[in-house]
Amino acid sequence: MEPVSTESDTQHQGEVSPVQPPKGSGTDTGMSEVGQGNHAPLKNLFKVLGPGLITGASDDDPSGIGTYTAAGASLGYSTLWTALLTFPLMTVVQYLCAKVGMASGRGLAGVLKKYYSPWVVYPAVFALFLANTINIGADLGAIAAAMNLFLPLPIPLLIVPVTLILLALQIWGSYRLIEQIFRWLTLALFAYIVSAFVAHPDGLALLKGTFLPTFRVDGTFIATLVAIIGTTISPYLFFWQSDQEVEDAISKGKTNLKQRQRVTKKELRLASWDVTVGMLISNVVMYCIILATAATLFRTGKHDIQSATDAAQALRPIAGNFASILLSIGLIGSGCLGVPVLAGSAAYALSEAFGWKYGLERRPGGAKHFYAIIVVAMLTGMLMNFLGINPISALFWTAVINGILAPPLLVLLMLIVNNEKIMKKRTNGLWLNIFGWLTTTLMFVAAIALLLTLGKS
Repeated sequence: MEPVSTESDTQHQGEVSPVQPPKGSGTDTGMSEVGQGNHAPLKNLFKVLGPGLITGASDDDPSGIGTYTAAGASLGYSTLWTALLTFPLMTVVQYLCAKVGMASGRGLAGVLKKYYSPWVVYPAVFALFLANTINIGADLGAIAAAMNLFLPLPIPLLIVPVTLILLALQIWGSYRLIEQIFRWLTLALFAYIVSAFVAHPDGLALLKGTFLPTFRVDGTFIATLVAIIGTTISPYLFFWQSDQEVEDAISKGKTNLKQRQRVTKKELRLASWDVTVGMLISNVVMYCIILATAATLFRTGKHDIQSATDAAQALRPIAGNFASILLSIGLIGSGCLGVPVLAGSAAYALSEAFGWKYGLERRPGGAKHFYAIIVVAMLTGMLMNFLGINPISALFWTAVINGILAPPLLVLLMLIVNNEKIMKKRTNGLWLNIFGWLTTTLMFVAAIALLLTLGKS
């Protein structure tokens, strides 16, 4: 039966309880209740938004924003069409990750540990931890650099309090508190949407770049295209999505494995709405960043933009202080959302792989290894900024690790969601399989292109 319902149920056939039942959650108030109020569908939709919304918003972290600004500055409007390509693909992938968490009652790493070889699980989670830690360091530096535009203090001096505040939130905040804060932080991304209007783009060029896909066989274009695909479909999001569905179910009263595995069609449908809205916001933000930088930086010949902070600074003389402030606010908000997600996903993956207690709803003393991973990832990322490590080079190697890790993980994900032993009656249908394998193939192509680009550099 593999019960995982109480603090004392520490281990059963290699399983551990992700969290203890949250206080005051004696009954199951799961997602099936959310859709009952037919008289207020919009209100009910907002109730549904949670793990998928946060995952989508966290995908637009400072490193991702840096990729989009570089694309707009160097290639203009010609990569706008990628938003239309990545939206359905990343929506399907994240929905499949959500479905794994909901139907199996475990996170992705937990499923891999139970049903696959340790030679598959451990290299994957260690590579994820390494890539996420590097990404955290770059993102913390970006947050501090954006804050420096408002506060004339040395950037290293700003990195320390930002790191400690985000660390305190993860260690002492409950799952529900963290979820609510993350929801509010997603609003910061709307600064990028406003910036697209402030930029006054060329309407004809906008339409061509959006609806007439262009492709050029040159190193810069291919590298940018691979970077866009790689940063929108990232391995850390796979683990985070599945584990957040498990945390969400437990916080609503589904405190043991058998309860979580009894997922209904309505719950899956509501989860699909959550994921779709999250990925839509993520792609709209991506589109607007490329658009804003194409209409300003590319148009004025400022093509050598390597980070989101560079873009915010370069926009000031071109589009005025307001545009620069908008990009800076978006950068700070997205970083404060993205960094904890990076640290958390690494902690979930490693904890499940090694059978440790885990979960943001646990107190630090009840999940020492889980919180230790978060602390190590955050502090190591912070120290990167004091060791003279080039953040752009660091992000390049993060992209390499993620580019190699993502395709085989997607193969495993597709095998999992078609395995009746794991998913019971919730295996994939035809269209989910078509889009899932299409995404997997595309990620393999992107990985090969990345390695070829690396070989020529």
